[in-house]
Amino acid sequence: MKTIPVSALDRRRFLGRLLAAGIAPLVVPGRVLGLNGATAPSNKIAFGVIGVGNRALFILPNFLTQPDVQLVAVSDAREDRRQAGKQAVDNFYRNNACRVYRDFRELLAQPDIDAVLIATGNRWHATASMFAARAGKDIYCEKPISLTIREGRQLVEMCRRHGTIYQAGTQRRSTESYQFARELVRQGRIGRVHTVEMQVWTGGTVPHQPNTPVPAGWDYDQWLGPVQWRPFNPGRVNGWAYFWDTGEGMHTDMGTHYTDQMQWVLGTDDTMPVEFETSDLVWPDPKKWMSETAISGTFKCRYANGVQGILYQRGGFTERYIRYIGDEGWVQVDDETDVVTAEPKSILQTKPEGGVSWSNASAHIRNLLECIRSRRQPLCHPEVAHRAQAIVESMTIAARLGRKLRWDPVKEVFDCEEANRMLYREPRAPWRVV
Repeated sequence: MKTIPVSALDRRRFLGRLLAAGIAPLVVPGRVLGLNGATAPSNKIAFGVIGVGNRALFILPNFLTQPDVQLVAVSDAREDRRQAGKQAVDNFYRNNACRVYRDFRELLAQPDIDAVLIATGNRWHATASMFAARAGKDIYCEKPISLTIREGRQLVEMCRRHGTIYQAGTQRRSTESYQFARELVRQGRIGRVHTVEMQVWTGGTVPHQPNTPVPAGWDYDQWLGPVQWRPFNPGRVNGWAYFWDTGEGMHTDMGTHYTDQMQWVLGTDDTMPVEFETSDLVWPDPKKWMSETAISGTFKCRYANGVQGILYQRGGFTERYIRYIGDEGWVQVDDETDVVTAEPKSILQTKPEGGVSWSNASAHIRNLLECIRSRRQPLCHPEVAHRAQAIVESMTIAARLGRKLRWDPVKEVFDCEEANRMLYREPRAPWRVV
């Protein structure tokens, strides 16, 4: 599908109508009008990809098959992944046009790119998103949106300052099964909800390994990005999800999907729980493992109205679920099968047929694309994504300190100074975004 440029005459007429209507044209971003070489949203939205690992290649078809999206460039600190991303894009379009960049800042400097898909490792999500917002790009970023609470708040403010349309990749808000469960709860079919149960799988462990030379084709300094510099170690690099500076464990990584659902269903997107505590924690034996994050445990939170959230890290990958428990029954979504179950079973009779599972992010991407055009907030905009992420990060802090914490959801501070010192980590130069 060929992009049709917006003529200079059309632009002048459009601006003239705005002025005649008393609307200041300065509020309209240049890319919306097709200015400065950008593609107008009335045609195709040009995307670049930052981070071309497994997740990016999995979700890429959901972008490529959108009729109004054009993937034009990819960026990664690893040469093999850059080439894999280019090949995937070029194969789809049957050309050799996809550009590659080692440093994502070069990609962000390209005036023909309107938006980016960010699918890096977790350590990069907030920093890369803030660089993209500052460069005037709209954003789809995989979860988790941050690794510290204050970093998440900085992202919210950065997107607000630059008028960025940002969608977090917590795509279950765009999935039929989760929407159906929400409607059952919001309609009062299970009475007053008092507990939300969530489960992710048991966390991994990484055995001790020696440091090695950096493999050919890697820009390791770029790969590390904002986190503390360490020698190249295959265990830390391949198992990055299980170290505090690059991941934060499975309950933080996957748990944000379910805390996002909890917030959405309970209608608490504008606030957060006020209390956090943990129990039954199992940590890696430092004599056997170099990984740092919890293997299993129970992570709890409580809202001001008494509703409790319980996140279990236990069991296998296929045992993920979220369950809403009320005074008159419960409703559960099984994350592996997308099946909704409930008690009483009679409330399931209204379930519509069809729909796609959470693994297909097309509807979530579609929501973003429509919002890029309208400049309205998408389903998982930065504020709601930040609060959902701050819940699991607060659970992490409670677990690391081994104590119950009180939280002020307005000031975003704990009742414990030691916990407040864990709200932020200074990024390594030159990755501090201001």
